[in-house]
Amino acid sequence: MLPEYGRPVQELLAELTELKAGDLPVRGGKVTAYVYDTGRPEIHDAAHRAYAEMLEVNMLDPTAFPSMVALEKQVVRAVADLLGGDATTPGIFTGGGTESIMLAVKAARDHWRATTAAGSTVADSTAVGSGAAGDAGEGAGRAPQLVLPVTAHPAFHKAAHYLGVEVVPVPVDPVTFRVSVPAVEAAIGDRTILVVVSAPSYPQGVIDPVEEVAALASSRGVPCHVDACVGGWLLPWLREAGAEIPPFDLRVPGVTSISCDLHKFGYAPKGASVLLFADAALRRRAYFASAAWPGYTVINATVQSSRSAGPLGGAWATLQSLGRDGYLELGRTTLEATRRLIEGVSAIPGLRVLGRPESSLVAIAADPDAPGGAIDVFVLADEARRHGWFLQPQLSYAGIPANLHVTVTGVTLHGVEAMLEVIAKSAEAARLAGPAAVPDGLPELIASVDLEALDDATFSELAASVGIGLDGGGPQEMAVVNAVLDALPAEIREAVLVRFLSAIYS
Repeated sequence: MLPEYGRPVQELLAELTELKAGDLPVRGGKVTAYVYDTGRPEIHDAAHRAYAEMLEVNMLDPTAFPSMVALEKQVVRAVADLLGGDATTPGIFTGGGTESIMLAVKAARDHWRATTAAGSTVADSTAVGSGAAGDAGEGAGRAPQLVLPVTAHPAFHKAAHYLGVEVVPVPVDPVTFRVSVPAVEAAIGDRTILVVVSAPSYPQGVIDPVEEVAALASSRGVPCHVDACVGGWLLPWLREAGAEIPPFDLRVPGVTSISCDLHKFGYAPKGASVLLFADAALRRRAYFASAAWPGYTVINATVQSSRSAGPLGGAWATLQSLGRDGYLELGRTTLEATRRLIEGVSAIPGLRVLGRPESSLVAIAADPDAPGGAIDVFVLADEARRHGWFLQPQLSYAGIPANLHVTVTGVTLHGVEAMLEVIAKSAEAARLAGPAAVPDGLPELIASVDLEALDDATFSELAASVGIGLDGGGPQEMAVVNAVLDALPAEIREAVLVRFLSAIYS
């Protein structure tokens, strides 16, 4: 609530410190998702200071704040140089991977509308404005389609949801977890606006066959987007450090756009991603302009209009502070830590690594054939958290078993042995504890309940009745929650998660 009178700054900062006491730590490498740490405090300090310097610069109008144009050109050029582009490669600095992906899908959709007969018919009937094209005329069976692997990031589903695009999911190989090229070929049709590949996919850290898929898409006249949000600023350094990384960027014929997050392995503060295009015409399709009002000129390069240049300043400072030498050294330590983690997990009874990760993303699953029974990875995750380590649970989907995700960063090498010790100890504890105790009939009950008919208070009471408290941001012990979600179909999982989030914030 708003205080009657202003409070002292020191009091406010003290309250923030108190509120953050229950948060996962963002430094040190014990949180293996969400945060990225170089292990170099001076780098993060430089980013924070540059972020603050640019905090109040509004990126809404480049003519009003030329400093942000200069910084964006430098940052985009750095990404282009690393990913097969040059000084002329067009790009956009965005607020994150999801925004980069949404703009890539928008550009492809609007390109399809402008260049195909079906698309042109639709575009002719839509509202004025280069980005205002709606869904008029795109009824059942006519919506543009997005072809993507089942392992592609949900940001593509979010983009499709917002932009009126139909998702056509394609299976991946059950052993390598890479997308099936024949299945992609079968999925492409006359309404396909974009084909997506990942470099790497987040769930298993493997790189899709970019060259084959891009060539296939090109032969059908369809754009191909490489989601390198995680790997764009990682894979080139791993390659220089000695890893075998297949071609995946703008050097690959047929690749028309690529996304690269700088707030991941670029180690910049959150809110920093770059979307590159093979040509400027496609980039213009990502833009939005509207002159249908009597106010100020509206032209946006991103989904947001007013936005702080703080993340841009932080990203620029991070790139400049580390330089090529700094990133190469981080690539070396990350590669070494990843190899050590994979070897160590493979030696723990009852556990296995899914696929052969080409990046520093590792998925740890139970070995179903292990003596003594399979380990419940959700219980393992809770056990590890008791020891101060966060391993990210991933639910089963499309034949891929439930597993734990670990993102290896520049700081991981210093603690990889301690991590392996905790994983081994937690695996043994999970084996002894057995699987999470899901109340009989609970998944079936949830599947039969009309969740829309429940208000947030009633949903919270239902969760509390099975030991799941939603005050304070939700429970720390998540094994039962994850086991229940894992037993539900994807569409019901989504409905439960929406109610879960709503109840937490109520």
